[in-house]
This record gives sequence, C-alpha cells and structure tokens, in this order.
Amino acid sequence: MIHHVILEVDDLERSAAFYDAMLGPLGWRRHYEKEQTVGWGIAKPVFFVSAGHGARAGFGLVSFTALGIAAVKAAHEAGVAAGGQSTHEPHGTNGRPSGSYSAFLRDPDGYDVEITVGAD
Repeated sequence: MIHHVILEVDDLERSAAFYDAMLGPLGWRRHYEKEQTVGWGIAKPVFFVSAGHGARAGFGLVSFTALGIAAVKAAHEAGVAAGGQSTHEPHGTNGRPSGSYSAFLRDPDGYDVEITVGAD
C-alpha cells in the first residue's frame, strides 16, 4: 500500500495547474499547499509535487484510478489542455496489468502519467 508520492518539479505553478486540471475529473482536489509543495487526494493528500529540492534526472510513472471511461477521457483531455503531452490516447488495454481502459500523458516535467479504469 502506498502512503504518498512526491514528484520534484522545476516549475511548481505550472505543475500545480496541470495536476489541478487532470485530477479534477477524477474527483481529486488540493488538500495541501505550503513550503513549495502542493498535495492532492480525495479524502486527504497522497500525491504531491514539490519545488523544494530541485528536480533531478530520472524516470517516474504515476497511475491514477478513474471511476469510468468518461473520467479517463476527461482527465486525459484536461491534462493535455493544461500543458501535458499525450503519449497514448484513451484506449482499451487488454492483457496489461494496470487496467482495462487507460490513457497516458507526460506531465510538464517529463513524468509519465496513466489514468486507468482497473480490471478489478
């Protein structure tokens, strides 16, 4: 079980606007905003972006669960409109462990983001 995730970013305002737009259709909202860090969640913050330590080279992927196909599409569209780059349009993902319907984007700092309806 994951307690929380923090991604270091170059431009906190740009990244916060991207995640506000992308996470809104999934029912997430900002719960935390101080000390160069912004956090989102449904009931409490579990996903954070921070400009406090400086972004470092590397790879990261974060996958967010959507409540349905419409939410996957809406989050993908909002993320692209807010500066993200689509890497895979919303589509079925049969045979993949992450879900049955997903979309993928790259956030403004280059992190990969998946929005998925689980196959549970």
